[in-house]
Amino acid sequence: MSLTSPSPSRTRRRALTWLTLAALLGAGLVAAQPAAAASLDNLALGGTATASSSENPTYLPASAAFDGDTSTRWASQWADPQWIQVDLGEVSHISQLQLQWEVARATSYRIEVSDTGTGGWKTVYSTTDAPGGTEKLEVDADGRFVRLTGTNRANGYGYSLWEFGVYGTHGGGPVDPVDPVDPGTPDPGYPSSTGPLTTPSTVAVTGTEGDWKLRVDGQPYTVRGFTWGPPMGDAAQYMDAFTATGANTTRTWGTDAGTVTLLDAAAAKGVRVINGFWLVPGGGPGSGGCIDYTTDANYKSTTKADILKWVGVYKTHPATLMWNVGNESLLGLQNCYSGAQLESQRVAYAQFVNEVAVAIHAADPTHPVTSTDAWTGAWPYYRDHTPALDLLSVNSYGDICGVKGAWEAGHYGKPYIITEGGPAGEWEVPDDANGVPDQPTDLENAQGYVDAWRCIRAHAGVALGGTLFHFGLEGDLGATWFNIYPGGNRRLAYYSIADVWNGSAVTGNRPPRIADMTIAHATSVEAGSTVTVDLPVTDPEGDALNIVTFVNSKYIDGNGGVTWVAHEQQGSRITFTAPARVGVWKSVVYVEDGHGNVGVETRSFRVVPPAVSGTNVAAGKTATASSFQVWGDNYSPGQAFDGDFATRWSSEWAPTGWIQVDLGRSYPLSSVQLVWEAAFAKSYTVQLSDDGVTWRTAATVTGGDGGIDQLGISGQARYVKFDLTERGTDWGFSLYEVGVYSG
Repeated sequence: MSLTSPSPSRTRRRALTWLTLAALLGAGLVAAQPAAAASLDNLALGGTATASSSENPTYLPASAAFDGDTSTRWASQWADPQWIQVDLGEVSHISQLQLQWEVARATSYRIEVSDTGTGGWKTVYSTTDAPGGTEKLEVDADGRFVRLTGTNRANGYGYSLWEFGVYGTHGGGPVDPVDPVDPGTPDPGYPSSTGPLTTPSTVAVTGTEGDWKLRVDGQPYTVRGFTWGPPMGDAAQYMDAFTATGANTTRTWGTDAGTVTLLDAAAAKGVRVINGFWLVPGGGPGSGGCIDYTTDANYKSTTKADILKWVGVYKTHPATLMWNVGNESLLGLQNCYSGAQLESQRVAYAQFVNEVAVAIHAADPTHPVTSTDAWTGAWPYYRDHTPALDLLSVNSYGDICGVKGAWEAGHYGKPYIITEGGPAGEWEVPDDANGVPDQPTDLENAQGYVDAWRCIRAHAGVALGGTLFHFGLEGDLGATWFNIYPGGNRRLAYYSIADVWNGSAVTGNRPPRIADMTIAHATSVEAGSTVTVDLPVTDPEGDALNIVTFVNSKYIDGNGGVTWVAHEQQGSRITFTAPARVGVWKSVVYVEDGHGNVGVETRSFRVVPPAVSGTNVAAGKTATASSFQVWGDNYSPGQAFDGDFATRWSSEWAPTGWIQVDLGRSYPLSSVQLVWEAAFAKSYTVQLSDDGVTWRTAATVTGGDGGIDQLGISGQARYVKFDLTERGTDWGFSLYEVGVYSG
């Protein structure tokens, strides 16, 4: 993972953009075309364009800044820095640039040119006080590629250009035909397949700062692939699909006796493996357990011995590329320690990684050693305490284009690879209308992998490639964010990155394309009612499509799995029954074409209790209970009567309990509604009282199944008590809300 602050709502940003556009149209300011430079051609018109990011790749692509249409535009993500560049097709003389900014503009930026697009960039213009609007810049430069890099935004948005004109004259002829940032030509890295690997290789990091290379048996090698997800024992079954992307490398997180099946299958197809070793607390925030690296000599000696054991076993395997010690542990230590203790643990961890790296080099001098963490903030620890590493590594997603700048600012003196990367994760995107991460669409997801790869390759001579996340079979909610091969089906992202790595569109049947997914009344769907989903979808080959529908409750209970639900379909609309449990759910839709391809889309919807007639006379009233949990959040009885479904009462873990409310005065009562958390009552009674001492039974429930209980009662009372006599789980009892209705 990489950690960034969430951006403001995309929906709000788009609304502001359209308001701005409407105002400009009313003033007659948008329709004007840029003034043509005298006797010069716009060399960028229709040229191949790329960018560090796009706020929406479908509607706001880099190409829109070079299409000659001032009603379309490119817009970046909301972060600094960002860049956009265009390929003029051949080396040309450039005399003038014209920038037409939308309201999201730069105050500081620079213009650079290059003959190759991969290095040798020369700054031809820069400013720290740009006025915005239409800027006309006089330059005198020669180059094939022109790049604008924004370094400071004028407001909280990103950067956005209606048009980017490059005026001059063609000349000089074509230059290097291989551009790794351009999906129209093959990446210059080591070939995706060299045939079977039959003998051990010597792998080394060579060169000097800014001109490093990874070499395998003396030949340049660009790490290009995915992290490995299928069972290692099934590796041979899936390796053809893996190599069809143009991948030459895979990465693991652990190495043991079972790794040989992956290594053998990889070697048979010319694929090399970054063999990982897990260190506690691996996995970054929220996982991995705790170890004291300053005192736990037994853990360190045992772990080092185990690592060296497997280095000895696999160092001569033809598929072994390098060793990777640890995964996201420097960040993960924050879950175990804080303050000065955290700092000392991080130093001790980095020193232990160095100890292991020294030992690996002694056992195997022919393969490099690296160590992965979740943010570039780990690199200073490696720089200062782990000199034995041959290269650095980092897992980075939405912030992957910022890795280059972080490396340049840190002066780390070693090259790096990306060991996990892809589109933005749920920790990096703004929330949707239901307050949960606004998941990118399938189309945006596909573009995210391409953008990630371009940002890796843009750091020529330092970034030596990467393994994107993830070539896996998983179909859970996490897989909808980062999985190009769920269930053995190829998503759009599979093809998008394969087109880049192979240098041309991969032939064959392509996945369904889901244009949009909308859920009616998504912020308020009554439990048990019908959920209506509009899902316009097309298939490039006109294949018959099969839709499979799931729901997920992660944002209620942390469950990452998906549950199949039956649906009905009419045209592009599907319907299914809403769950009985309140909270924010995800609808997950897989659209299969029967040819091994799938489109995947998800949207959230909030389940609320059914409306109840009458007045809830218990809202905000004084409540008491047999017990309540005193650890964690506030689980006191009043939380069940506060009108907020995000809070709850939770008893101690006892076989029986009760909760009651004082209505303040006597009311004629008609019904009660109980909204259970997972810890529900299987049996209970509803009791009424005038004085809180003498009770009479108004309703009895047996065989309850949780969710939402709505019961009719009758009688006049001031006090209402729920006597809970049988648990439905091993926990106690827990209620999000209790309503008592009069009228």
